[in-house]
Amino acid sequence: MDIGKVIGTVVATRKDPSLEGTRLLVVQPLDEKHNPIAEPLVAVDTLQDAGVGEIVYIVTGGDAVGVIPGRRMPVDVAIVGLIDSLSLLEEPSKTSS
Repeated sequence: MDIGKVIGTVVATRKDPSLEGTRLLVVQPLDEKHNPIAEPLVAVDTLQDAGVGEIVYIVTGGDAVGVIPGRRMPVDVAIVGLIDSLSLLEEPSKTSS
């Protein structure tokens, strides 16, 4: 699971029938300090509750496909939770090679 920030919405005039009733959002992946770490992604909002500016949990790949029980969707990224706050107990360790 990773974190990201919702930065936009996607309007689709046509989409796969298995995605009917779902929203597509643009999510900027973040590191633990909320710094952008990759290109923005399009994610299906399985909660139907995430909004622009919110920090969310995202899953990718095979984990995203079956996130809704009994429903398989052709997606690579899914929003599975909202983050109210994020606290680090200690600074992540850096290993040297």
